Amino acid sequence: MTAAMAEAQKARERHDGLDESGDKQVLGKQLWRIIPFIKPYKKRFFLGVGANAVARACDLLPFVAMGLLTDAVLRGEISEIKDFAWYGALILASFTGLAISQGISNYSWETLAQYLQHDIRMKAFDSLIKMEMRYFEDRQTGDIMSVLSADVNQLENFLSDASTSIIRIFVTFSAAFAILMWMSWKLTIVLFVPIAFIMPLVYFFSTRIQRRYRETRQSFGDINSVLANNISGMGVVQAYNAQPYEAQRVGVESGSYMDAAIKATVVRNRFLPGIYVIAGLAFGALATVGGWLVGNGDISPGQYVTFLLMSTRMSMPLFILGMLVNQIQKSEASARRVFAMIDLQPTIIDKDGAEDLVGKAERISFEDVHFGYPGGNKVLNGISLSLEENQSVGIVGPTGAGKSTIVKLLLRYYEPDSGKATMNNTDLQDLTLASMRQQIGYVSQDVYLFHGTVRENIAYSNQSASKEEIEEAAHLAGAHEFIESFKIGYDTIVGDRGVKLSGGQRQRISLARAILRKPALLILDEATSAVDTRTEEIIQRNLNQFKDGRMTVAVAHRLSTIRDADVILVLVEGVVVERGTHSDLLSKDGVYADLWAVQTGDLDNSTGQATQHDS
Repeated sequence: MTAAMAEAQKARERHDGLDESGDKQVLGKQLWRIIPFIKPYKKRFFLGVGANAVARACDLLPFVAMGLLTDAVLRGEISEIKDFAWYGALILASFTGLAISQGISNYSWETLAQYLQHDIRMKAFDSLIKMEMRYFEDRQTGDIMSVLSADVNQLENFLSDASTSIIRIFVTFSAAFAILMWMSWKLTIVLFVPIAFIMPLVYFFSTRIQRRYRETRQSFGDINSVLANNISGMGVVQAYNAQPYEAQRVGVESGSYMDAAIKATVVRNRFLPGIYVIAGLAFGALATVGGWLVGNGDISPGQYVTFLLMSTRMSMPLFILGMLVNQIQKSEASARRVFAMIDLQPTIIDKDGAEDLVGKAERISFEDVHFGYPGGNKVLNGISLSLEENQSVGIVGPTGAGKSTIVKLLLRYYEPDSGKATMNNTDLQDLTLASMRQQIGYVSQDVYLFHGTVRENIAYSNQSASKEEIEEAAHLAGAHEFIESFKIGYDTIVGDRGVKLSGGQRQRISLARAILRKPALLILDEATSAVDTRTEEIIQRNLNQFKDGRMTVAVAHRLSTIRDADVILVLVEGVVVERGTHSDLLSKDGVYADLWAVQTGDLDNSTGQATQHDS
């Protein structure tokens, strides 16, 4: 790994958004990053803003009408029913306009929020799906899921609710300020000066509550992770009577979330009473000073009525402001995690000048490859191998020898620390990831099937494959017979991770998936370890026919799986200690011969050379 790659890895570990540590945030700093996502929907955005502004104007207009009506009555300017009806019609029209414009505003903002939620989630997933495997190995699935689901949903709530509240508060206060200044600048100052003291409260609150919410979001992700592990491993939990232990683990994480939420609540409840006190001070002063100004003739009774009515209308936005700041801080914590995921930069990417592999892969090689996982010992120490079309190589060795690591390097899940891995004599790092992986069919030792039908899982490698091609691949993988025994055959649902199938059935479906692709390079990592001997023999016979025109790399503990390989590599502690055919290696009476003796039960001829290296 280069120094730049190592530094990038450290940066991701510090700022991947999945922990509460990091730089000090200001109110709404990350939320501003939503704005570029609005651009494709700017008409909907401006319609929502405009309709909201009209709604607020219609909301305040009845109070002006009531004040004018009060003055007109007191001055004796109106007495007939039609004059009163005119004011009534004005108020009715205002409420009608409020209903229509508010409906348009709500529709515009709520649909905009759904569009943006979708776009942000897809942007985050697009960044996530490009990350190298190391990223996922270092993180819990539940925590990642909480970002893509709960945190993105929190942003949707902000967009559909908090954003409209911001506009509502801004327009209400701006319009009210203009109207009231027109009526009496003195009384307007009496009302608005105390309200101005809310701003320091907002700053005080925002600087103290943010970390609490970040801790809460982290705790929520931890709960998701523990629950996901428990649900996936429920069989193991019950088999070992570990229910009390797991209940305790969930309780600890849930308790951490509860504590973080309570701490946030304590801070929040120090802020909200201040809003009430300031609002009470402002409205109390308004009633006192306003009544005095009416008595002195500085303002009319109708204007006084308008001030009182508008102050009651403004009280709700003030209280909403307290909840709004609270919601903004929650959303800020979520935005930090979501945009940190969007900002992820993979280290294994198509480098500048990378080219697509032209034609079919006909040769692969390792040239003095060295590799070690971050923070661990060296796993491969100078591995060299070559494989050409129509050839197969078997890789065996004790546990921890580095067999599966070779597979990961072939797939470019990782890259060599030194040395070179090539395809058609071109360094894999000089080829585009898509073009070189398109050449590969892969069966991992940890088989993963997606929730869906058997047919969908086999066709995953070639989604345009015909029914006949799918069934042919299943035949070669030794899966067709048991699939047909199901009541609805290939349309049978396999369950999450293939839980409804046995281990051997899952392996054969995974093998069929790889075969369907008709790859130039077939990689089998313990591909038949869960099947019985008879089924393995059938599969091996089929694969011997299938290997014509392609290369095969088979990693195995069970030596019968690879005894027909053209060449077998024996790894010990990341070094190829033996290579040759099955018969050649048996005659050497070394590590391979010892492994064979152990597996065939010929313990009298076992030398212990293999097991002494087993980690």
